[in-house]
Amino acid sequence: MKTIKVAELFAGVGGFRLGLEGYSNPEHPEFDMPAAGPFQTVWANQWEPPGNDTKQFAWRCYEARFGEGSCVNEDINKVLDAYEKGGIDIPDVDMVVGGFPCQDYSVAKPLSQAGGIEGKKGVLWWDIYRFLHLKEPRYVLLENVDRLLKSPASQRGRDFAIMLSCLSDLGYSVEWRVVNSAEYGFPQRRKRVYVYAELTPEQWNLEDRIQHGVISSALPIAEPESFSTVEIPSDPYVVTNTFNVGGKGKSPFGTAGAMQDFHVVTCDAVEAYEGGRKTLGDVIVPASEVPESFYVPEDKLEKWRYLKGSKSEERVNKQTGFKYHYSEGSMAFPDLLTNPSRTILTGEGGAGASRFKHIVEIGGRYRRLVPDELDQLQGFPKGWTNDGMSDGHRAFCMGNALVVGIPHIIGKQIASRL
Repeated sequence: MKTIKVAELFAGVGGFRLGLEGYSNPEHPEFDMPAAGPFQTVWANQWEPPGNDTKQFAWRCYEARFGEGSCVNEDINKVLDAYEKGGIDIPDVDMVVGGFPCQDYSVAKPLSQAGGIEGKKGVLWWDIYRFLHLKEPRYVLLENVDRLLKSPASQRGRDFAIMLSCLSDLGYSVEWRVVNSAEYGFPQRRKRVYVYAELTPEQWNLEDRIQHGVISSALPIAEPESFSTVEIPSDPYVVTNTFNVGGKGKSPFGTAGAMQDFHVVTCDAVEAYEGGRKTLGDVIVPASEVPESFYVPEDKLEKWRYLKGSKSEERVNKQTGFKYHYSEGSMAFPDLLTNPSRTILTGEGGAGASRFKHIVEIGGRYRRLVPDELDQLQGFPKGWTNDGMSDGHRAFCMGNALVVGIPHIIGKQIASRL
């Protein structure tokens, strides 16, 4: 079977690479993971702004696991500038993958002006678009927060429509799905939108593609009750200024969809998974592997209970003195070992009490999750980020990572269709 050469953008600690390519290193047999197919990552980029050395801990972990020189540690915008000027080479690839921030994707000028599309500087979607324009890979697999489908609040769905317009302009046909990893057997509840795009001469039946395309063949759904259609303007500048203006606060995009030639069919999908299911308890390490610093002292527990509990109280703005009423619902305290965990966030590290950090009770004692448990909740091998990073940095990396098993399953489906 032909090798699928991959470029991994915004690589983090290598979640896409691990899911697609697997891992086999005689020096670290504990990290062995199967490949999804004949994937080979031939180029990767990871850079954390503003660029100071202390921020590049994810890149150092990537290189520790995949080898020195395996990942370019420089601002992708500058890398592409250098490539276009002939200063460096980027190999041709069959596939581009990456997870990137949900930002304001609006464009500064229309296609009709000389030079074509110009997006906001520092917005990473435009670097992905530029990379696709330069290298023309057959396949694209991207991951983002599900908020992408309904941002910004003033024009719900506009940012995603800009992405779709750009992809269709480059000739790509597209599928997308919001995937909650826990609904497919993984031990963490994590909702993310996966966007699969392909250069193909095949004419798609879009309703059928939603139900039986690459993503839904990998991650099955029930037959949708209804579909709706959306026409995407061919100029992203027009999308910026007109898409869903007056849409009454609702995005036209459902949690699943497909697009070809600027025409979209979309619906809300319901998972149809019948396999095994994992829970938070499945990744808990033995007590002998938990440092004492992760246990919460008795005198600190009350603050944790307060932050996790329901509230209905008057508060005062410290700057203005303005009084207001604040309310919020309760969260599980402690987190239930019999359920999938809540979504891991970047602030999971550190000993301070927090509403959003996980806390478990084991053997009558309360504690935070250790980094080895966070690694496993994201589907990385236990200890993957244990390469000299601080506990806080390890937690940050996992808060930014994806559930490795999702691209693995999707990758198997891509490989099976070759």
